[in-house]
Amino acid sequence: MKKFLPFLFGLFLVSSATYAKNDKDSLSIELDEHAKFIDSVNASFHWQTNSITISKGIANLNLGTDYKFLDSKESNYVLHDLWGNPPRTDVLGMIFPANSGPLEESSYAFIVTYEEAGYVKDDEADKIDYKQMLSDIKSSEAEENANRKKEGYEAIHIIGWAQDPYYDKQFKVLHWAKELQFGDDSLRTLNYEVRVLGRKGILSLNAVADMNELALVKANIDKVLKIPEFTAGNRYVDFNSNTDKVAEYGIGALVAGGILAKTGFFAIIGKFLLAAWKFILIGLAAIGGGIRKFFNRRSKKETYQETLSDYGSQGS
Repeated sequence: MKKFLPFLFGLFLVSSATYAKNDKDSLSIELDEHAKFIDSVNASFHWQTNSITISKGIANLNLGTDYKFLDSKESNYVLHDLWGNPPRTDVLGMIFPANSGPLEESSYAFIVTYEEAGYVKDDEADKIDYKQMLSDIKSSEAEENANRKKEGYEAIHIIGWAQDPYYDKQFKVLHWAKELQFGDDSLRTLNYEVRVLGRKGILSLNAVADMNELALVKANIDKVLKIPEFTAGNRYVDFNSNTDKVAEYGIGALVAGGILAKTGFFAIIGKFLLAAWKFILIGLAAIGGGIRKFFNRRSKKETYQETLSDYGSQGS
């Protein structure tokens, strides 16, 4: 199947030329073909619902009827082929609202990963000053972005907490959200993160969306927090101090480490936020803006050249 981003570039170029000629019939045909493409993509997915087991039985996802799940293979197709991100091997799947999908404009999705980093001690949770943490992160931002610029990447600024970090000691769940700005883009990005602590590691749910979707995510976050659950023997309470590894960091590092570029945060996959019809009608500038919302490790120039090259090879 064709890559979605090159497909949009090609469709944009054809549609723009057609529109310039005021050929509304031809433009309508192009839009119809594009709609058929989206329908074929949506029909190809094999959604899972209710309760499923992930990561070789380490955890369950209790989706119920409000959410649905894509496995690792189809999630990587979404993330790489449809949303334009570099391929990754650690993605276990993606969680979507039951009435949504990868090509929906106003929605969100959580990317599921697991890291066997050890047992994370939570005894410091009540002592963390997240306001001071945010100030420290902002102070180091200039240096981090200078390094990103040297490597050809766009500066990323943290505007503030979109949701203050909160740790639920009873259920061993940490969650928080950040408001981010990419370069000079006026459109702000929301990154909502959930960490569930287990006996031997951390189950992560990461969502990226527009800031105007914050209310939607917040309205449903309580349901999302109840989805992941470690299985018996893998729960936090199952920790054995005689045999199990203890992580080299605590709760605070999970939050701070999720922001600093040097920890790998900016390798986290970003959501493709703009709907296809916006690419067609708004044009190439909108495409450039959408690309900036990918948490990838390629410069805009490389992405643009690579996309045109891919489209050219497909058309030959």
